[in-house]
Amino acid sequence: MSQRLSSALLAACIFLAISALSGARAEPAPPATGSAAMLSPEQARRALDTLQDDQKRARMIDTLRAIASVSDQPQATTPAPEQKSSASLSADGLGAQLLLTVSEEIGEISRQVADMARTLTHFPAFYYWIVRTANDPAAYNLLIEIAWKLALVFGCAFCAEWLIFRLIRRPVAFLEARVPQAPHLPTQALPIVDPSSVAAEPELHRRRASLARAWQLLLRLPFVLGRLAIELVPVFAFVGTATTLLGTEIGEPATVRLVILAVINAYAFSRGLICLVRVLAGPFGLFPVRAETAAYIEIWARRIVGVGVSGIAFANVALLLGLHRVGYAALLRMVMLIVHLFIVVIILQCRRQVAEAIRAPAGRQGLAARIRSRVASIWHYLAIALDLALWAVWALNIRDGYSLLLQYFVGTIAVALITRVAIMVTLSLIDRGFRINPEILQRFPGLEIRANRYLPLLRKIVSGIIAFIGFVAVLEVWGVDAVVWFYGGQIGSRLISAVVTIGIAAVIAAAIWEASNALMDRQVNVLSRDGHYARAARLRTFQPMLRTALLCLIATVVGLTALSEIGVNVAPLLAGAGIVGIAIGLGSQKLVQDLITGLFLLLENTVQVGDTVSVSGLTGVVENVSIRTIRLRTGDGSVHIVPFSAVTTITNSSRGAGNASVSVNVAYKEDTDRAGQILKDIVDEMRREPEFRAAIRGDLELWGIDKVDGSMVSIVGQIRCTDSGRWPVQREFNRRMKLRFQENGIEIASSAQTILTQIAAPADTASNLTLRRATG
Repeated sequence: MSQRLSSALLAACIFLAISALSGARAEPAPPATGSAAMLSPEQARRALDTLQDDQKRARMIDTLRAIASVSDQPQATTPAPEQKSSASLSADGLGAQLLLTVSEEIGEISRQVADMARTLTHFPAFYYWIVRTANDPAAYNLLIEIAWKLALVFGCAFCAEWLIFRLIRRPVAFLEARVPQAPHLPTQALPIVDPSSVAAEPELHRRRASLARAWQLLLRLPFVLGRLAIELVPVFAFVGTATTLLGTEIGEPATVRLVILAVINAYAFSRGLICLVRVLAGPFGLFPVRAETAAYIEIWARRIVGVGVSGIAFANVALLLGLHRVGYAALLRMVMLIVHLFIVVIILQCRRQVAEAIRAPAGRQGLAARIRSRVASIWHYLAIALDLALWAVWALNIRDGYSLLLQYFVGTIAVALITRVAIMVTLSLIDRGFRINPEILQRFPGLEIRANRYLPLLRKIVSGIIAFIGFVAVLEVWGVDAVVWFYGGQIGSRLISAVVTIGIAAVIAAAIWEASNALMDRQVNVLSRDGHYARAARLRTFQPMLRTALLCLIATVVGLTALSEIGVNVAPLLAGAGIVGIAIGLGSQKLVQDLITGLFLLLENTVQVGDTVSVSGLTGVVENVSIRTIRLRTGDGSVHIVPFSAVTTITNSSRGAGNASVSVNVAYKEDTDRAGQILKDIVDEMRREPEFRAAIRGDLELWGIDKVDGSMVSIVGQIRCTDSGRWPVQREFNRRMKLRFQENGIEIASSAQTILTQIAAPADTASNLTLRRATG
């Protein structure tokens, strides 16, 4: 191992020497000198020994070959992954490009969000400042000094403020008692208007009411300003007392004085803002509101002012005590974020009241009313977005951010309103276009139902397209060059082309589907109207299967078209579908048998919907025939589903003919010719009646006497009837036969009779009478 390592080192030295020599030949003298300087005399001597020794030279050649093969191997293998990746990415399908574009955009947005978060949250600097302050004895002593001096100053200032507050209670109560609570409008200010004309002139009435409110504000203004000045006196006393104390030795050193001044100014500013809020909105304020509303406003004003002013004061104090500028900025951003979140809470709590104020009155109609109602339902979303955007512009210190924000906000609202108006106008035009002429409805009765079936989908599609255009316009307003995405060769143009192609395929598929259904329904109606009931029933039986097959075919074509447009290779899907079909055929032989048997039964017109059949021991009316099963409704109302693989024999009683059988047993003593004539007379009477005329197709076919024994005679025959008239005719014939035989005294033989017979006995025994029971 050491020998090979030394050989490799020698080879490296020789390589450097050869490079130096080649450089000396190709370049001027300075490069050669530099290269030669890289070799020491000992290395050159060892290289000469290696070149002169045959074994060492051969070993060196082997080593160089090994190094060359190792160094060439990455060069030969490196392009393979690139070639593979290029082959995998060479499919420039829409789906691949769309996924790649979306992933890149998401990655870029995530990086920007991460950078923004790092910019806004420099809390480690704040943490390090706290740790450093806690571990520094000088800083700890400074905090103790600031704490007791601040407590002393605040205690004295609070006492002064409390004394002044006690003194101003009576003047404040005096002003509150004299604040006008109802509008006082001088008679000379406006002309006197008759009450009846107020209803006739609402504009004049509104003008009078607005002037009355303005006059009320003017009357309340002196009292309100006086109350504000009196309430600010304790605040000035607090500030004056604190400032006076800081002018003494308590304010030394300068850092202590600045910290205490920051806290004092924060308190005074907060108290002044609260006084201003109470003067503006309250029972005795410039704008009178209810006591509940005034309390709500004051509570949230105290929260916002307390958090905002206290947070800013704390950040300034921390900056004075050594907090880094980065931590100071992060702390200010966090404080202002909390303030803006308070505003978000206020917006959410007041959204219903503001929405009711924005929404148009109930009886008002028109475009403006609809726009107002729409704005009332979404105003809080816009307000929250604006609130958070204002904080983001301030926190990120965006240049000309507020003007850009105003431009974006106004432009977004304008685009949203235009988009909404365009949607409403377009939908109204669509609704008007779907109103079908009554003459066309008479010719095509089901056209309106079919058209209304697609109306909601069309409305959604059109609304989505207009909304997408509005979204692109909003992006343009925000400075995103979104129109470039839809230029030739870009991802947007390919996406639109694919969507249009899929849409055209879907429209053609829907047209084929509706036309096929309409033609089938029309053909059934024509056959029924012309009296071809059998053909109509057969077509009605085939309709569900034809519709299912057509739907599968249309869905397959449209699905393959969509997959092809988004860049999916459909050839493997078709091959896989063929393999799956073969597997299903081999694994589901019963299913295949059901399908093949059902197909041949339908093609041979064995059963139809409405036929009375007997299948697998069940008798009932056919309600539905699919390509795999037959559904029967039996006489007791039960529904039976019979697969075609279980059908061996079908007895159909609804093929145009149904013969009512005649079989009657009369007594042996009766005249059979007379009984047969009575039966023929009954059938003749029934044929003359309208109720049974259409059901009976011929006279009674009396076949004659079928059986004779010692007790009765059997007379048989049949009545040719229609398939639906067999059982009604047979039941009515039996009823009339019983009545007619009773009227004519013909005895119907009983199935059981008692016969007395005498059997001759031998001479030496007595005669015996045997009672024997015979069954006829």
